[in-house]
Amino acid sequence: MEVVLGFDTSCYTTSVAAVDRDGQVLASQRMLLPVDSGKCGLRQSEAVFVHVRQVPLVMKELQQRLGDPSLRIMAVAASRAPKEDADSYMPVFLVGFGHAQSLASALGVPCFPFSHQQGHIAAGQFGNSSPGKRFVALHLSGGTTELLLSVEDKLTLLGGSMDLHSGQLVDRVGVALGLAFPAGPQLEKLAASCNEPPRSLLPVSFQKGDLTCHLSGAEAQCRRWIMQGDLPPGQIALEVFDFLSRMVTRLLMAGCKAAGTGQALVVGGVASSGLLKNMVARRLSKTGSPIHVMFGKPEYSGDNAAGIAWLGAQRYWES
Repeated sequence: MEVVLGFDTSCYTTSVAAVDRDGQVLASQRMLLPVDSGKCGLRQSEAVFVHVRQVPLVMKELQQRLGDPSLRIMAVAASRAPKEDADSYMPVFLVGFGHAQSLASALGVPCFPFSHQQGHIAAGQFGNSSPGKRFVALHLSGGTTELLLSVEDKLTLLGGSMDLHSGQLVDRVGVALGLAFPAGPQLEKLAASCNEPPRSLLPVSFQKGDLTCHLSGAEAQCRRWIMQGDLPPGQIALEVFDFLSRMVTRLLMAGCKAAGTGQALVVGGVASSGLLKNMVARRLSKTGSPIHVMFGKPEYSGDNAAGIAWLGAQRYWES
């Protein structure tokens, strides 16, 4: 069997994946970067060092998962930067990209570079109906909260958060509540434990026709609640997801209106939340909005190399 391998070494996860000619993900292996209790991530230098140690481990796990000695690696792909912008750069991605280049050179096969964001948007389409050649993508993660227009795989920035990212809000509030980093799944469980409905206590600040917003005020308010003991932890967690659902709904509606499309895709680690997905669906239903919003599958919403491998396979077999 012929496959394309993908590498992604982000601020959260060391990832490798294999995709076949039909675009099927044969295996996807990930390992979170270890973060000490009470901290919200690693410095770039620390993360680079951890990736150097973890890439061989996840590669070994991938090989064991594949379990087919007759597999032929036809090409290798990797994320080399957070975004496609010429000035987009982050040292962590160079670890995966370097391994990909070395492997490709040793095998005498091509190595295709992509951006981390491209990988997320590709992975977000797994298991969904195609959004078409023109759609709005909302990338929600610890490093990005961007509203994008995708036209035949070309991305144009429409808006997004002007300060804090959605994943940063989730992680910072979660860690302040005593949860481990990354805090998303635990914060969602905490929110689900709340027996009260959300009260929409966190206002969302929007500008430019709802295309841009600010999230730092929500973090500050949550910290005040925690310090002063004004709200129980479950209620605070629920208010965070309620806040995000209102932000996401308005960004999507504004983005689709500005782009002239009714198709939208929500990707990134924050998009893996079933609670957030359900809240957004209810809000869109209440507005009567005709836009069709898809969320990436939870297993492919967080940082992973499956989208990168899929893009590499598409590039290789369509070239």
